Amino acid sequence: MASPVFVWSKSQCGFGIRFAKALAYNTGKTTRCCYSTSKMLEQRGKQADYFPPVKTPMLPADTFKGKVALVTGGGTGVGRSITMMLSQLGAEVTILSRKLDVVKKTADEISSTTNNNVLALQCDVRDHTCVRSCVSECITEMGLPQIIINASSGNIIAPTERLSPNAWATVVDSTLTGTANVITDVGKRLISAHQSAVFLNISAAYALSGSGYVTPSAAAKAGINALTKSLGSEWTKYGMRFNAIALGPIFTKKSAVLREEAFRLLDTAGEFQTHLSERISIGRVGETEEVANLACYLVSDYSTYMNGAIVQFDGGEANFMSGEFNQLQSVSEENWDMIEDKMRRTK
Repeated sequence: MASPVFVWSKSQCGFGIRFAKALAYNTGKTTRCCYSTSKMLEQRGKQADYFPPVKTPMLPADTFKGKVALVTGGGTGVGRSITMMLSQLGAEVTILSRKLDVVKKTADEISSTTNNNVLALQCDVRDHTCVRSCVSECITEMGLPQIIINASSGNIIAPTERLSPNAWATVVDSTLTGTANVITDVGKRLISAHQSAVFLNISAAYALSGSGYVTPSAAAKAGINALTKSLGSEWTKYGMRFNAIALGPIFTKKSAVLREEAFRLLDTAGEFQTHLSERISIGRVGETEEVANLACYLVSDYSTYMNGAIVQFDGGEANFMSGEFNQLQSVSEENWDMIEDKMRRTK
């Protein structure tokens, strides 16, 4: 039997999943994928023209002026876009990532664009002592954050029976435990300082329904949802709000090449990706700037009545896929005319 190679990634990313490397079966055969993920944005339904993405900030300039934000997984993908928009809107931002070179490059690029301070720190959120040190440095350089966004996670795509205990622990620790480490460390400091704050956790749409082949991630993200709701009730007495975004398919440019290599092996016919837009009722995948706009709203003073919410942000994919007859959208008008005519003739 072919042996699988499982690799995990630390950053929350598009498509619900980011491939750090291909999940490859060592068959010894060369395969070709007829679909390129670089064309992911080109796969659109006709209805997508009605719903173009808006990539500019929707909130007023200086919405976050004078505020400090802490973003995990801020070096790439969704986390990077959120960091960029927070900075555009006036926030000072500390971004944490396991890869120092990546997060430093991101911080320099964003700071040079917005002229606002962006601090890059290397951090493995699974390690609570590392988290404590980085939060302390954030406080020293910028102050105690009023905005905390957890966008760091890990995933492994594999049949559950093939996962080792270490593989399971790696995903859960980098996703759920890492998020809890950041929340509890910052939260305790906020309580001691009598300072209010808002927390936003990046979850996944499949955590709401469950999903095969990403079982540890689905379980960990469901745990994040429960953590969001639980602390949204418990810690409001300390002036803290908690919300989460359950992401559906989101395109991230940085992971496109890696996903393409993975699907070259897993989806040799290209069918899954080719039909991706057909699963989403608005007819296209989401883009990171759209997530950033929602995230910025949820951590702003414009959403103070929103607490303990899990916002499903998937272009209507989950509802469309669960509707028993929704696939009938592929029936042509001519066929509907024929069906209607036949029904009229039936007595």
